[in-house]
Amino acid sequence: MRLQNRRVVGASVVAAGAALALAGCGAGQITQTATMLPAVNGAMAQVGKLNLRDAGLVNRNDCQQAYASGSNAPLALVIANDGVSDDQLVSVSSPSAATATIDGQQNIVAGSTLVIGPANTSESIEQSSSSAPTSTSGSATSSPTSSAAAGPTGDAAQVGFGSVVLQGIKSVVWPGQNVPVTFTFRDAGPVTVQMPVHAPTVELSCQAPASQESGGH
Repeated sequence: MRLQNRRVVGASVVAAGAALALAGCGAGQITQTATMLPAVNGAMAQVGKLNLRDAGLVNRNDCQQAYASGSNAPLALVIANDGVSDDQLVSVSSPSAATATIDGQQNIVAGSTLVIGPANTSESIEQSSSSAPTSTSGSATSSPTSSAAAGPTGDAAQVGFGSVVLQGIKSVVWPGQNVPVTFTFRDAGPVTVQMPVHAPTVELSCQAPASQESGGH
């Protein structure tokens, strides 16, 4: 009788241990999933009700890739306003550049987005710009405007288009490097984003220099 009781108790302990192990394993999976970030091309940041996504320097789409010292680097990102009131991009600065220029629309309409840079630079920017009707006066990059699009509630929302260019890069910037850029908004305030160089938007066919191709071993 005592031996049977010991077997029952032993089986209960094993079952409880297995349950705890499974629970711990499941908790680990949940925690890992919660910390995973979406695979996006650029950086993300948030300040107040504004969300900056897919932020980066526009790729030069050539084999050299790097931005040389003294050159200018256009930026590309989407700024989404999840608030109930409009905001405005008032300035952009970076310790890696002499100055920055802002052209086109600077207002971020409540419940809508402001697209900065070429509309085809990244997937998220393409999705935002495709929701707006095509303008007959030209592309968004040559003539930044705002277009009406359906908002989350079905009301007309403004999808704005603008451009920001870092002027006078102070040192060479290669893909893989991050450039700190500070965006200052009228109401939300400043936010600094570590911006990478976006991936090329065209297929590049680059050949090694002749001296490397002819070199022997």
